[in-house]
Amino acid sequence: MTTSSKVFPDARSALDGVVKDGMLLCCGGFGLCGVPDKLIAALRDSGVRDLTVVSNNAGTDGAGLGLLLHTRQIKKMISSYVGENKEFERQYLAGELELEFNPQGTLAERVRAGGAGIYAFFTKTGAGTLVAEGKEWRVVDGETYILEKGIVADVSLVKAWKGDTEGNLIYRKTARNFNPNMATAGRITVAEVEELVEPGTLHPDAIHTPGIYVHRIINGSPYEKLIEKRTTRKRSGGSDAVVT
Repeated sequence: MTTSSKVFPDARSALDGVVKDGMLLCCGGFGLCGVPDKLIAALRDSGVRDLTVVSNNAGTDGAGLGLLLHTRQIKKMISSYVGENKEFERQYLAGELELEFNPQGTLAERVRAGGAGIYAFFTKTGAGTLVAEGKEWRVVDGETYILEKGIVADVSLVKAWKGDTEGNLIYRKTARNFNPNMATAGRITVAEVEELVEPGTLHPDAIHTPGIYVHRIINGSPYEKLIEKRTTRKRSGGSDAVVT
């Protein structure tokens, strides 16, 4: 494979010189799907602290962003869902962790807007609730809208299925929920992929994130597929089956 200035040998080197204390970080993923696990582990090992992290959720205990919660490197979470994580609950209830709740669609649009250069937008979602407290609002055609600001991160971490050495990315299924928007919202975007290929290998119509948005990329394979919540039931024949 030819070398590229965007390709780094591992997650540690890909984060070298771009992460710092107190930064605003966008992190892709939905549950434990499409999570940049190798980059999160390297971020933990870097020792950076006081992070504000924008992510749909905060991982689970011992996986995803849960690794950074365990080491107390996250100061504030901007999220739409924070279940499945007892350490998150403990820190928040103890006043050790700040939390900014966003409705899921609003969070996705705030990140998308930031990546598109849109400073803010008005939405009806959350009007008249705690979500609207302290925010600008206006009435249009008899409906109340609140102003939500776009999010631009110092660094975005994303996970893709395939990528080429120029940074073009393809995601699979649920991994597309937040990763594409997170990739555009970072001043610096670092991607990890399951398979890294030469330019021209990916069909142009299949690319979800153009390489212009990606500054550094690594091949993170191999990966272990984690299950966020394992639910079992009996088959009709009596044996156990796993429903995921």
